[in-house]
Amino acid sequence: MAHPVRRVDPHAFDWSKPDGVAAELRGLLDRAEAADGAAPLDEATSLALRHQGPIGSTMLATGDPLTGFAWLRADDLAVVVDPIARTDGRGHALLATAAESGLQEGLTAWSHGNHPGAAVLADRFGFERVRDLWVMRRSLDHLPALPDGAGVVVRTFRRGADEDAFLAVNAAAFAQHPEQGAMARDDLDQRMAEPWFDPAGFFVAEDPADGPANLVGFHWTKVHDGEPRVGEVYIVGVSPRAQGSGLGRVLTLTGLHHLAARGLHEVLLYVESDNTTAIAVYSKLGFTHAEVDTHVQYRRRGPGPA
Repeated sequence: MAHPVRRVDPHAFDWSKPDGVAAELRGLLDRAEAADGAAPLDEATSLALRHQGPIGSTMLATGDPLTGFAWLRADDLAVVVDPIARTDGRGHALLATAAESGLQEGLTAWSHGNHPGAAVLADRFGFERVRDLWVMRRSLDHLPALPDGAGVVVRTFRRGADEDAFLAVNAAAFAQHPEQGAMARDDLDQRMAEPWFDPAGFFVAEDPADGPANLVGFHWTKVHDGEPRVGEVYIVGVSPRAQGSGLGRVLTLTGLHHLAARGLHEVLLYVESDNTTAIAVYSKLGFTHAEVDTHVQYRRRGPGPA
């Protein structure tokens, strides 16, 4: 069955409007998340969609109203198909049209939830599986006691004062991470403008000898509204000079106790499947991983049969 694919006029895409293609896309994303148990777009892509939109990129749509969309920008590809319209060729039609714009070698795409259909499309269009991102979870009941401060002062983030120091320690802690280590001030400001942002759940560690200008670690927590609400270990980072001191455990437990005090009963976190050190730390803290809680990144290796 043929599915006509159209290009979205970037000047007609307005995230704030209650109607139009952006409104239809919001509905599509909500339906996909409800069906899959995971948001179909990662946070960085969602923020770019809302704040920059498709100017300077290629956005494709199929269905009227919208039942599938693809967004090709720089070295990233996102594809979402309505749960009620999967397996009927819409994903293939979107990717085939995207290929006409050029699917360069090295282009990446995520499958949030490791969908079998995504694996089929990836192979068909020359993508290979290159990263697994685990979701680990634990109950917030029976938390380990808070250890001592590992020789540092742990306090909450001070908006308007700690941004530069946070970005510096984040860059150092995640120097090898392809996304997190590249966080810039605009990225931080966008996240702090989100409705979920709560400085009371953003903890930083400072060395008394250095003071607030030189942080040595942090734990930024997040709360997902819904029924039930779920907490998240959003980011934990420790400066290379403080690694091995036990500070990571101190910061992680500080955040977990904070989330438990807010009345939450479950917490999750994301960790690279090959980060054995972090996985060992989180496992000792009671976090577990189920195979279905895996996100997969694909990278294009070549043209593929398409």
